[in-house]
Parts: sequence; structure tokens; C-alpha cells
Amino acid sequence: MADKRIAAVVVTYNRLPLLQKCIASLRGQTVDCDILVVDNASTDGTADYLARQQAEGRLTAHNTGENLGGAGGFHCGMGWAYGAGYDYLWLMDDDCLPYPDALEKLLAADAARQGDYGWLSSVAEWTDGSLCLMNVQRATPYRDVAALQAPLTPCVMASFVSLFLRRETVAAFGLPISEFFIWSDDWEYTRRISLQKPCYVAAESRVVHAMKDNTVVNIATDTPQRLGRYRYFYRNDVYLYRREGLKGWLWLLAKYVWHSVQTVAHGKPGRLAIIWRGFAEGCRFHPAADSMNETAREAAGHGRDV
Repeated sequence: MADKRIAAVVVTYNRLPLLQKCIASLRGQTVDCDILVVDNASTDGTADYLARQQAEGRLTAHNTGENLGGAGGFHCGMGWAYGAGYDYLWLMDDDCLPYPDALEKLLAADAARQGDYGWLSSVAEWTDGSLCLMNVQRATPYRDVAALQAPLTPCVMASFVSLFLRRETVAAFGLPISEFFIWSDDWEYTRRISLQKPCYVAAESRVVHAMKDNTVVNIATDTPQRLGRYRYFYRNDVYLYRREGLKGWLWLLAKYVWHSVQTVAHGKPGRLAIIWRGFAEGCRFHPAADSMNETAREAAGHGRDV
């Protein structure tokens, strides 16, 4: 293990206080890792902070020049880490605060499986110690993991809030779809892998997801300022679930009808258009394949010398 190189890939955008806590958590791990930060052109002083952090070593930052969203950020960061030759990639948002032994536990799970897995996902807690509802892994595409079977619980979908995978997996399955921009890029990517490889929750690896509220997204109750992003939510889910065949289409229709009922019940019928325009757009959505071909590696070439 001593000769294995590990990159913690962190995507950030205008959340400097959270990023500072994330970096401190990564520097405090019981196992060393390099930190690759993809900054989606933040305007809150993040660039100056990252410049100071780079001077301390074991951290390299890349400013994308524009906001690529979470999907574009992880596409960039993973390609960067792959191009730089890292053996393991550990993915997380800037509000992910790993426990000091989170990486150590992931590596123990990797050793226990002798590399025979697609990805490993940590348990994400909220700030009060309860499970973070946004990050509960899926036992099937339609059902959350009900109980953890320590140390490893099979699952098929997980978030990018502490996802761990080997270089070989990236080589085989490519990168997240940058065109998703935000939402479901992690579910699509992890499902792409779990269709062919066993994947697991590593129950002994824990992180805190320091999101503001411990809730799942809900267009019926969300603030008007956030409504624009729901276009991606509904479009991307269609792309994800239509690959599951008839059952996936039935799931989509049931979900979108239920969300429509909720918006009307909350007195927000104007939001129906977002749901069903997203559905229609998803039916026509055919993003380019993101394989680790030479073009993808060249796009990530700025990170090869890390």
C-alpha cells in the first residue's frame, strides 16, 4: 500500500468556509492522500485560500474558469487524477467532512475485497449524527439500503459524498457525464459501474455531510431561487432510469405524477411545467459517451504532473 497513490478529488463553488473544513479533515486523515481541488470559478476568496494551501504541500488546485456544475467538476477532477497516474480516487463535495479514519477504513475494505469491486461508498451522517437522507445508498434502483451489514453491504447507487474507486475502474467505465451539470451524475455513474461490478457501502468509513438541512430535494417545497436547477433533476433522471427498461419507465411516470400531485397540493401548480418539460427533455437527451479515451485524457492533461 505504501507505493499506492491516492487522490482526494474535491469539487467546490463559492463555499469557502465549508471547503476549509473539508481540507482540514483531509489533512487530518490517518492515511496520507494528495488533495486535488476543482474550483468551479469561485468568487468568494477560494482562489486565494487554495493558493496558500498549495504552498503547504499535498494539495493542487485547478480553476475551471467557469461554473461547470458538480458533474463537470467531477468529470474534470477524475480525468485530472487519472491522467496524473493516481491508483485510487476518493470523491467528495466541499461540504463533506471525513472522520479521521475514513480513508483508512476504505482501504481496509479494498484489501478485504482484494480489489474485487466497482466502488465503495462511506456512510454519510448529518451534522447531528443521524443518517444524511440525501446520501443513503440504493439497494436497487428503486429502494434504499435498509440496514448496514458490517463491514460491507451490497448496493447499486451512491452519491459522490465519499465515493472510493480504483484507477482500473475509471479506465474501464470512463468519467461522469459532464452534460448532467448537477444532480444524478453520481447515481448515473455508480449505476453504470454496478451493472457489471459488485459495489458496497463500507459501513466503518464515515463522513459528515454538512448540508444546511437534512432533507431530500422537493420541488413542491423548495425556494424559488433554486427552481432553475430542477430542470436538470428531471431531465437527468429520465436518462438514468430509461436504461432500466420498462420498470424504469414505470418508475419515472409514477415519480413524476406523484411530484405533480405534491406541487398542486402545496399550491404551486406553476411548477408542473418544470417537471414535465424536464421529462420531455430527458426523452431526447443523448449526452456524449465519457470514456477514458485519448480525448478525455488530453482534456485532463493539466493534472498529469501532480
